[in-house]
Amino acid sequence: MTAPLVLLIEDELPIRRFLRSSFSAQEYRLVEAETAELGLRVAPQQPPDIVVLDLGLPDMDGQQLLQLLREWYRGPILVLSARDQEQQKILALDHGADDYLTKPFSTGELLARMRVALRHAARPGGESTTFAIGGLKGDLAARRVFVDEKEVHLTPLEYKLLTTLVRHAGRVLTHRFLLKEVWGPHHVHENHYLRVFMASLRRKIEQDSAQPRYLLTEPGVGYRMAAE
Repeated sequence: MTAPLVLLIEDELPIRRFLRSSFSAQEYRLVEAETAELGLRVAPQQPPDIVVLDLGLPDMDGQQLLQLLREWYRGPILVLSARDQEQQKILALDHGADDYLTKPFSTGELLARMRVALRHAARPGGESTTFAIGGLKGDLAARRVFVDEKEVHLTPLEYKLLTTLVRHAGRVLTHRFLLKEVWGPHHVHENHYLRVFMASLRRKIEQDSAQPRYLLTEPGVGYRMAAE
């Protein structure tokens, strides 16, 4: 089986060197591009299994590059951003990024996020109707959810919110995306809906809603269902 090919678009040489050794240790194949122009040239020639993209590039806005890649590339894209770029993270996710990491980041977390993204990309087209994430299990076709083998009764909107998160487990979903999926396009600014229903879901699903195991908050951005 051929090792996954990573396209790293990053202008900072120390970060490229650091990631080069990390990817090599995990037996990933790697193609590097220090500019957006080079990334756009390399990607069609050697279609990667996953793209790791720094938003702060010298020759093009990273958001624009993300949109250009998404015109044809359907694989996972993980973006790297500075700590104070909250709106940039949200914009990147809305533009089609699968996930993001804030600099500085740990190699372990980056590799874990990449594994999740690659697993999602490798899933067959026919989506399974059952899921299991730790003690949280369910059957989407039967509309039944269990926590530690005990059935949990959810309202229709709680169920829709949960299943939206489950279908994208491991990925960050923005407030806007969740509101559009669950409540519809006319409610994308009603963030209080999400806060109320997420609190209700956590009370029913989490052992300790103050320290959630499954329904994770991405501060200022959205929510993520734990992947495993």
